[in-house]
Amino acid sequence: MTQLVVRERKQLSLWLGLVFLATVLAALGYGFYQLNAWLEDEQKLPVKEIRLSGDFKYISEQDVNRAVRTNQPGSFFQLDVRQARADIEALPWVYRASVRKDWPNNLHVHLVEQVAVARWNEDMLLNERAESFVARLPQGLELPDLFGPQGSEEAALDGYRAMLALLQQSGFSISELVLTERFAWHVKLNNELELNLGRSEFIDRLQRFVDIYPLLMQGQRKPEYVDLRYDTGLAVGWKEPDEQQS
Repeated sequence: MTQLVVRERKQLSLWLGLVFLATVLAALGYGFYQLNAWLEDEQKLPVKEIRLSGDFKYISEQDVNRAVRTNQPGSFFQLDVRQARADIEALPWVYRASVRKDWPNNLHVHLVEQVAVARWNEDMLLNERAESFVARLPQGLELPDLFGPQGSEEAALDGYRAMLALLQQSGFSISELVLTERFAWHVKLNNELELNLGRSEFIDRLQRFVDIYPLLMQGQRKPEYVDLRYDTGLAVGWKEPDEQQS
């Protein structure tokens, strides 16, 4: 009889232990469920403020806020920082962005803005690293027009910079530069004079133009274009008298 009582007590203790364990696990599961629901509920802890830093002129706070909040859940804890950075860097004038969470419910975004140095093939812009991007050109920002085959952005920008460094010494600037499919150079100066430099030794040919330009301006007729695709000389197209008058 004593052994039977002891056995029944052990069984009862085992069942009580199992019931207690099941109760604890159920409570933990329910608590986790409630915590997860609370974290996902944007009204519990939404991203309150997105704070921007960096030196930028053409990026708006509204665009950054829209980029983050459109594709991200409202909960501060559930927000994916990598996705937020990708969404911000997809904005037109953003070159780089870094995103971090600021406790308890704010977001800090540091922006590096694109620096446009030229228009590229009419519908894009070039930054200082010769990378093309699509953005609306702001009013008042005057940029030279560069044209070239796809993949020639770096060659075109390097050529532009080399030519400009030479021309600026004589008071010229470049309004348009074309690099053809055969990699020949055509340049239009700020005074509308057009230069055909050919494919090779374009800096030497440009120097020849700079040296001869004062002589070209001594006559009554003004040059319209100069063809420098010769080893030693050049060919000049002259404006018509009515064009000179206008």
